[in-house]
Amino acid sequence: MSRKMRMGMVGGGRGAFIGGVHRMAAALDGQIELVCGAFSSNPTKSKLSGKDLHLPPERCYGSYEEMIKREKELPEGERMDFVSIVTPNHVHFGPAKMALENGFHVVCDKPLAFNMKEAKTLERLVKKTGLLFALTHNYTGYPMVKQAKMMIKKGKIGAVRKVVVEYPQGWLSTRVEATEQKQAAWRTDPKRSGIAGAMGDIGTHAENLAEYMTGLHIKKLCADINIMVPGRQLDDDGNVLLEFDNGAKGILFASQIAAGEENALRIRVYGEKAGLEWAQMEPNSLIVKWLDKPTEIMRTGVGKLYPEAQHATRIPAGHPEGYLEAFGNIYKNFSNALRATIAGKKPKALDLDFPTVEDGVRGMRFIEKVIESGKSKQKWIKF
Repeated sequence: MSRKMRMGMVGGGRGAFIGGVHRMAAALDGQIELVCGAFSSNPTKSKLSGKDLHLPPERCYGSYEEMIKREKELPEGERMDFVSIVTPNHVHFGPAKMALENGFHVVCDKPLAFNMKEAKTLERLVKKTGLLFALTHNYTGYPMVKQAKMMIKKGKIGAVRKVVVEYPQGWLSTRVEATEQKQAAWRTDPKRSGIAGAMGDIGTHAENLAEYMTGLHIKKLCADINIMVPGRQLDDDGNVLLEFDNGAKGILFASQIAAGEENALRIRVYGEKAGLEWAQMEPNSLIVKWLDKPTEIMRTGVGKLYPEAQHATRIPAGHPEGYLEAFGNIYKNFSNALRATIAGKKPKALDLDFPTVEDGVRGMRFIEKVIESGKSKQKWIKF
């Protein structure tokens, strides 16, 4: 198929943060083009946002319902192939459900939905329709995360015994949601964010990274959930003890009141033979700490890495690849898988390496169980 995949977008209009990230990531490999959008719940703002992006006026819609209905009516050679949903949490479910029901594939920002009921509904729809669904847990897209995942899968560090994952930020150290800070306003509002604040926003990234990298699933957890800034409605800090399905133990902490921290996601995985360490703010390096030989530092693009890591690497060693490229890897794999699917072919395994609706359901379960444990006197909760 010698054409680009056609993307429609819900959300991401003027003043939005993540919408622009999605558009840049989708365009990075030249395989996807934005053809339409419903960029805001305000029809006028949506159309102005579309104009900013040089889209034809007739493809800039006043609502996602209008977009999906009108795009479905277009000839197959013109209509969008998939929908990218980049809205606040409470507006993930509606457009995702409608897109799937009308035959459109979906890319959705995390978390999957507003609650578990919505998440399970989407999971059933994906299974029923057979359509592709990608969830943008973008940190899984880094080459050295994939290298670490394959080292663990191949048994290079032995059986995993301990997982330590942390995600500190400092941007909510004061009550900025009381100002005109749009991102803080919706992330701290239970009507738009859901039952969790920091744990839903960044804790789910830590949970997903731990499960993706190790190939293990959380079995039980014990959570301490906190609101540190007076007047805030949702958690801004939390600590979680984990037990995985192979018996490994773990520690996860996520905080948005860690003053001075930027976006310091970091994971350490300890096996019988070695430990692995990766940090999002130094993403091209994977530190391997061997039990019986000197520490090794692996670098993106250097030496013979696993195919999964090489597949996610675009440029020669020493040219930093970061956040946008990792995001772009999810879109690249999704578009390759979509291209094969539209052509009636089976996608390659490498191209199916992106978070799915099932990962989204596990993320919603993590949110619910963490909050349940945080409020419970029992503390340890089955996942």
